[in-house]
Amino acid sequence: MSPRRVRAESDAVGRQDRPLRITVDGEAVDGIAGQTIAGVLLAADRLAWRRGRSGAPRGVFCGIGVCFDCLVTVGEERDVRACRRRARDGDMVTTQTREPQPREPSTGEPSAGEPAPAPQEFPASPDEPDASAPPDAPDAPGTEER
Repeated sequence: MSPRRVRAESDAVGRQDRPLRITVDGEAVDGIAGQTIAGVLLAADRLAWRRGRSGAPRGVFCGIGVCFDCLVTVGEERDVRACRRRARDGDMVTTQTREPQPREPSTGEPSAGEPAPAPQEFPASPDEPDASAPPDAPDAPGTEER
């Protein structure tokens, strides 16, 4: 039992908790009927269960379903907000990630062994000085004779 839960014998309200068990990434996690998936995970001391694009761990942020930081997959349903979905006994939960995945080469993209193409050069506009000409050259636009 987690220290965050009130034990039945000391519960002044007299709740009759029904235990449930969900599976998160193949690991069994115990909870109580009525808890959200996020509540079950937090009670099991799992503060983060997703990674953002930067690789930073993410879990519950707002707790009311607005921020989408707590997304998980439940069964075959992706992008379930764990803070809004009540856990059901036997739920199969899979964590998600937004970390960048390696891209597969496609047409126009260099493959692993090929060098990347050189950046494309664009001609300077007539108003801009030619960066390749020395600044003291008389033909360089934007230079004045003194």
